[in-house]
Amino acid sequence: MTLPGAALVAAAAADAKLGRETVVLAMEEALGVVDAFVVTSGRNVRQVKTICEEVEQQVKTRAGRSPLRVEGLRDATWVLMDYGDFVVHVFLEELRSFYDLEHLWIGAPRVRWREEATG
Repeated sequence: MTLPGAALVAAAAADAKLGRETVVLAMEEALGVVDAFVVTSGRNVRQVKTICEEVEQQVKTRAGRSPLRVEGLRDATWVLMDYGDFVVHVFLEELRSFYDLEHLWIGAPRVRWREEATG
């Protein structure tokens, strides 16, 4: 399983801004078009935007990468940050439970990203 290091940076950045239940899913075998999903959520629209800003800044600073596109930032209920080989999903809590990506992709392995990011 190969995972982009920048995805781990994104997970750590989301966690630093109190992203809730941040999960990294290894998607290479399950989906084939991206290597990982980073999924997190915020309690309100303001926090969702703050998480997105932190993810973008940290991935740029630490991995030298910018998203290819960002969608959903205007209403900030579900923001998708596409980095090509990984995608960051930042949800408003209610929408995260409604769409339940972790259940949809239940076969995708969860990565122990905290250990990977610090070790």
